[in-house]
Amino acid sequence: MYDIVIIGAGAAGCVAAIKAATSGARVVLIEKNAKIGRKLMLTGKGRCNITNLKKWSQFSTHLHSKPAFFKTAFYEFSNTDTVAFFESLGVETVLTRDDRVFPRSMQAATVVDALARALVRLKVTTLFSCDVNNVETNPDGTFVTRFVREDNRFLTPGAVESRAVIVATGGLSYPATGSTGAGYEIARSFGHTIKKTFPSLTALTPAGYDIRLKDITLYNISLSLFVGQDMVAFEFGDMQFTDGGIEGPVGFKVSRKAVWALMAGDKVTVAIDLKPAVQLDLLADRIRREAEQQGVTAANFKKTKYTFLRSYMPPQLVEPFADGNLLTLNNLAARLKDWRMPIADYVGYRRAVVTAGGVNIDEVISRTMGSRNRPGLFFAGEVLDIDGDTGGYNLQFAFSTGALAARGALEYTGIIR
Repeated sequence: MYDIVIIGAGAAGCVAAIKAATSGARVVLIEKNAKIGRKLMLTGKGRCNITNLKKWSQFSTHLHSKPAFFKTAFYEFSNTDTVAFFESLGVETVLTRDDRVFPRSMQAATVVDALARALVRLKVTTLFSCDVNNVETNPDGTFVTRFVREDNRFLTPGAVESRAVIVATGGLSYPATGSTGAGYEIARSFGHTIKKTFPSLTALTPAGYDIRLKDITLYNISLSLFVGQDMVAFEFGDMQFTDGGIEGPVGFKVSRKAVWALMAGDKVTVAIDLKPAVQLDLLADRIRREAEQQGVTAANFKKTKYTFLRSYMPPQLVEPFADGNLLTLNNLAARLKDWRMPIADYVGYRRAVVTAGGVNIDEVISRTMGSRNRPGLFFAGEVLDIDGDTGGYNLQFAFSTGALAARGALEYTGIIR
């Protein structure tokens, strides 16, 4: 009989296991993959954006759907606690722009290896390549977690008993890393409701997407999101065109609202301002002056536009921009300030950074991460109905809720008071 079973060895599950074992609990960590932290290895484009050092008042504005639920967990294990925690595990960190924290090595493997060493040092029992079937209640109120273990292509059923269970299975994003939504089924089996799930922080695919845009990065632009005729989001920063469409920091920030609107059947459009620091009239004046200097006229603009546009954008952007807009010398300034792209689709869970939706947080006690339906059952991380913007917010949510769930389970089992 273990004190605590933790299902899922991602960010939330590993921190929960380390915190619980540090307090003397007998912990077993069950993971679907052959090793811990497979999705962690992908975060921050392989660099692992551990956290964001913004204060709660600012940090909370980057969370959806009910940030107040997370406040207790944030103060239980804050962003500064996260930095101290990883440095205590031997991970040197570095602070970058926009308050982001990375391992100094800029390699996610540094973080994953440090967590793995801590689990070994604390003698946490780890069961890998195990697919959890269900969690049941014994007559005495304890839990039995049943799983199937794959070993050399053979499937072997197994079970472990515990006094408490922490579900940290993640959501549905990046299914190649083992995210199957299994935690939702465990939650449902105990009477929990699941808020509608959908991919967030994912690529938005413009209608008739010009693949020539692939691999182009735009710096210091602004991006507006329109649903119907209404502007519902505005972001400034960098964006990338990829094989899936519009990504990067500003693309990801508007993707949640865009995906939700597309699922509802609404018309979705983005508007890119390539020159946000310059007012339209001033940009138009500059274009007129430079056109006169270069001998560009309304009559010859069709032939000269490709060369002329090189003064206003990266050279690789010139042809797709020119071919994707009905350009004239007179409307060029307006198009540079308002490049419209209707959004036809989005990339699903296979590339989404995080899952929006999940276990209804109204049914979870924010002080402990414990289930309101079943004492001794706890939730942590992406399985819950909270998701964040890109920039370290989602990992901090996972670390904080993992730490608080561990504390809740330790209190429930009487190991700490």
